[in-house]
Amino acid sequence: MAGGKGDNNATASVVRSTKERKKVTALCLTNSKDSNFGEWYSEVVTVSEMIRCHDIKGCHILLPWSMGIWKRMQNFFETEMEEMKVELCYFPMLASKDALQKEKDHIKGFAPEVAWVTRSGDSDLEVPIAIRPTSETVMYPTYSDTIRGHRKLPLKLYQWANVVRWELTNPTPFIRSREFLWQEGHTAYATKAEADKEVLEILELYRRLYEEYLAIPVVKGKKSEMEKFAGALYTTSVEAFIPNTGRGIQGATAHCLGQNFANMFDINYEDDKGKKAMAWQNSWAYSTRTIGVMVMVHGDDKGLVLPPKVAKVQVIVVPVPYKDADVKDMLNACSATVKTLCDSGILAKSDLRDNYSPGWKYCHWEMKGVPLRIEIGPKDLANNQVRAVRRDNGAKVDIPMTKLVNKVKGMLDTIQQSMFDVAKQKRDACIQVTKTWDEFIEALGQKKLILAPWCDEEEVEKEVKTKTKGATGSAKTLCSPIDQPELPEGTLCFASGKPAKKWTYWGRSY
Repeated sequence: MAGGKGDNNATASVVRSTKERKKVTALCLTNSKDSNFGEWYSEVVTVSEMIRCHDIKGCHILLPWSMGIWKRMQNFFETEMEEMKVELCYFPMLASKDALQKEKDHIKGFAPEVAWVTRSGDSDLEVPIAIRPTSETVMYPTYSDTIRGHRKLPLKLYQWANVVRWELTNPTPFIRSREFLWQEGHTAYATKAEADKEVLEILELYRRLYEEYLAIPVVKGKKSEMEKFAGALYTTSVEAFIPNTGRGIQGATAHCLGQNFANMFDINYEDDKGKKAMAWQNSWAYSTRTIGVMVMVHGDDKGLVLPPKVAKVQVIVVPVPYKDADVKDMLNACSATVKTLCDSGILAKSDLRDNYSPGWKYCHWEMKGVPLRIEIGPKDLANNQVRAVRRDNGAKVDIPMTKLVNKVKGMLDTIQQSMFDVAKQKRDACIQVTKTWDEFIEALGQKKLILAPWCDEEEVEKEVKTKTKGATGSAKTLCSPIDQPELPEGTLCFASGKPAKKWTYWGRSY
């Protein structure tokens, strides 16, 4: 530990055992990720100050620590939207009953989750108003009014918004909330080829968001007909996996809507030959669920572990004094270190509170998942250095002040890549290729992410769901990977014995 022999004092000790951490810091989690995952997750997102509970079940207050992560993702995405010339807009959150009725097939999937406003003050509304579960019905009348000729295409809009889906069972912070934040894009093109191209471009952006920023490996794939977005021609997604629970989780989606909604909302235009034509549309979105997936994949029994690219604070600087130390010089060194790092673009701050011991501060910032801790003690001052400690693996290194910025940037890059590599290794260790029903059932019982040859028939998928139904839910298709492994001629579907048409990932999911 930085600071020399004085660091053995109780005020500067870092307690490692669970019992001692709890005694000295009162910051130890009471639940273990391996043995009590659900309770561990709820505890982590609360104690780390990401959320606070609201008095309406299923709704949560997002505190600055989580909103800082969301903002970092927004920054990445907004830059990409500018590159793709998708324009920012905002549409109201309220939808008329008539608009919802106009797309009965689509809203059927959301009907149980739609929240309705039925009163204003003491008066009943003549016609109930829906709070958007998604925005097609709110946005597409405007698309119909705007798109009259082919020169108005493509129309490419996106917004940051909140959505309400009245989840009836097991609301979980970030993962399945009654209100959540999301980005949603809605575009219209003259041709299907243009729409198809954009779907893959957006899907790649979502892959980058998960893998390059959240350090989470995902599979890019296409949903089955049974699992696609209601009203879509087809749905693509990025799928993550939680090894601790053996469950897949849909990370983000990009839908080709075809001309279904154009027909519903009369989104037609006059082409360059003066003939009437219908637009081809897409919609795509990711939400604050991304934050929950990040917590589940990377968190440990000390709390959060944040990838540097999305952390609100990338480096925390902590003084490590003892009774004979010159505290003033140490505090000045901490402040100077923070300034040097911030001037170079690193998100750094110091914890100079004098009513907490260094050991308490270490545990506090470990709980909050800050990627890198810098300690400055008397020995460090004398040697013109700092000690850096990684949150992801606890590795320590002494850094000369003359090399501070370059070394810290290098460490943050290494942490980011290492977190992805570790997560991918754990995910890949859970992938099980199965070719028969018995192998499938065995792998499902072992909480595996199952890759199996499938005949791509909806009745077979329904049968698999029925036959695997249990207390923890049914197995279902997660996605068919866009990058398909080779399917040897004569390969049979694991469930039906019919000729297989594709490889598909199966498993239980959130």
